[in-house]
Amino acid sequence: MIIKTSKTQKIILALDFDSESETLDFVEKLEPKLCRLKIGKQLFVREGPGIVTSLINRGFDVFLDLKFHDIPNTVVKACKAAADMGCWMINIHACGGRKMMETVADSFAKLKNPPLLISVTVLTSFDDQEMKRIGLYSTIDKQAGLLAKLSYDSGLDGVVCSALEIKNIRESVGSKFIYVTPGIRFMGDATHDQSRVVTPEKAILLGSDYIVIGRSITNDDDPLKKLKQINLNL
Repeated sequence: MIIKTSKTQKIILALDFDSESETLDFVEKLEPKLCRLKIGKQLFVREGPGIVTSLINRGFDVFLDLKFHDIPNTVVKACKAAADMGCWMINIHACGGRKMMETVADSFAKLKNPPLLISVTVLTSFDDQEMKRIGLYSTIDKQAGLLAKLSYDSGLDGVVCSALEIKNIRESVGSKFIYVTPGIRFMGDATHDQSRVVTPEKAILLGSDYIVIGRSITNDDDPLKKLKQINLNL
């Protein structure tokens, strides 16, 4: 079931810290009504499920960004473990294929309150040259569209993609699909390891339901003020 976004919770803040103490010190500066939180491999591998519980207990929705990609049975068990933690959203790799995605979606349909289940299409660090290096000669736009349609047909709630790909994807899957977009940068920000970037305002205009922002907020001297400013502009 698709969960509607609220105006003040379109931001998913990426917590790419190295420890629980550093993370919780930072989170104390925030307000749950202004954002949701993303935990990725860096933090989860160091601190485990406990950090997820700590953030949920503080009133935050948690997106567990571990990009599961394995045989169907293994991915189902991992996703159910994430659901048991109380995660709001989790993701899997669309390149795992339809059988993998359908198996997870079917298992979630049996849960009373399942997390949102989305897939990763093409990483926003990729460009066309990197696609060719791994043997994919389709354009990024076409590849993202193909994987998004496969995810939709497999029963998922949405996808992680660049905001630049939303228009093309929407043409094949319609409007009842969630778009989570990383690669968000402010004017003048360094792109770092991202290749396909847009501003927060442009992402929303292009159709993003949730925008993932990390260093542009976590490195700011006043992250709460920054969050409030972004929300006012969305």
